[in-house]
Amino acid sequence: MAYSGLFQERYTKAVVEPFMKANPGIKVEYFPMPNSAQMLGNLRAQKAAPQADVVIMDVSVSKAATDEKLLNKIDDKVSKNVADLYPNARIPDVDGVAVTFDNLVMLYNTDAVKEAPKSWMDLAKPEFKGKVAIPGMPDIQGLSLVLIMDRARGGTDYLKSVDKGIAALGEIAPNVQTWEPKPEVYVTIISGQATVGAGWNARAQVNTDTSNGKLQAVLPTEGSAFQINTINYVANGPGKDAGARFIDYALSPEAQKAFTESMFYAPTNAKAQISDAAIARTAVKSMDKVIPIDWIALAKVREPIMEQWRRKVIPLSR
Repeated sequence: MAYSGLFQERYTKAVVEPFMKANPGIKVEYFPMPNSAQMLGNLRAQKAAPQADVVIMDVSVSKAATDEKLLNKIDDKVSKNVADLYPNARIPDVDGVAVTFDNLVMLYNTDAVKEAPKSWMDLAKPEFKGKVAIPGMPDIQGLSLVLIMDRARGGTDYLKSVDKGIAALGEIAPNVQTWEPKPEVYVTIISGQATVGAGWNARAQVNTDTSNGKLQAVLPTEGSAFQINTINYVANGPGKDAGARFIDYALSPEAQKAFTESMFYAPTNAKAQISDAAIARTAVKSMDKVIPIDWIALAKVREPIMEQWRRKVIPLSR
């Protein structure tokens, strides 16, 4: 069970099909879901009789599934490749491990914006009035932007206060055309409905290629934040050993290289030998611009932050 759409298309070709070719006795059936919350809902509904062996979902949702004992721990007994993962790919108190890293980037339409923006606060410039598209909270893209701006303006502990980040988003809000781009922010900007915005790097890079450069992505001066997708081993799944074999393959340098070069998620296996052209389109060489976020701890204060978003940011965009 994993994400639908572009993720499904690229992951199937880069990882699933090569795995089945190497393991002809195992057939992988990819069950697509639009988001991690719905995957968790399926795991809960199927707890007595799980239908899936492996789930790829956001780390904060993986933590919830861990707490509800819906998963098996992934360690070196499940996959020898766990030993080669970057330290931040192994998350305390989460049974799954990171399988992809992604980061927030600023997007712009090259027909409408001739000079690449450099700062997140460029979104507040007068020329972008009514032209900004940002997936707002509860989406974690909106939350990530609050945390990035809070740090940029001197915030020191997002678990205690994000006042500075909320204030920064309040300055951008009057320019925002939509906090809920449909069908997604990349298409909205490519079509010209909006001209600048925020999105995830991996999907932005693919859309840059498919739009012949009409959409471009930049890493702003204030920096970015990582989003972590974890791969998880479902407790009491029907395939058992087959599930472990797929997880081992998904974490291997071979599979990590293939998916990074197909969709530009940063790899989680330190031994993956990624081409220079592909790695340059990830945040791997700009790690000094990626702010550290404890997504598990953040989950405890997410609702209060969202309440500030509702009261202090959204009204300014009307």
